[in-house]
Amino acid sequence: MITKTLSTLILASTLLVSNAVMAKESIKTCQEKMKTIVDVSRCLDGVKAHKEKELQTWVNNQTFILDNLAANTGRRTALDLFKRSQKNFTNYRENSCRWQYIVVVPDPSAATVFKKCFIILTQYRIDELANLNK
Repeated sequence: MITKTLSTLILASTLLVSNAVMAKESIKTCQEKMKTIVDVSRCLDGVKAHKEKELQTWVNNQTFILDNLAANTGRRTALDLFKRSQKNFTNYRENSCRWQYIVVVPDPSAATVFKKCFIILTQYRIDELANLNK
């Protein structure tokens, strides 16, 4: 069990190094390579979906670690608080990006403002979770 957790953490650490740069580069690439705001928005949809999947992997990893801790100690408080913090993060991300979107509406770039915010905040959360168990 420790070997499996260690392997997961090593893989996750390797991914972390390139991910922070990759998120911003992906946004930049979408903005530079796409010709229309609609194409930029579609490109950002792909980056957004990828980051959301990546975040879910980190959430699952942390949940696994905390679940094992709870099984060994009988205390679930850390796991329960982690789940609450993840829910709070999701609400924060949505609201933070939504107000930035509303500021720009009715400009056609409003959707891209929301998506860039979503990608950046998601990457910050990924980085936070990746650094927890180092």
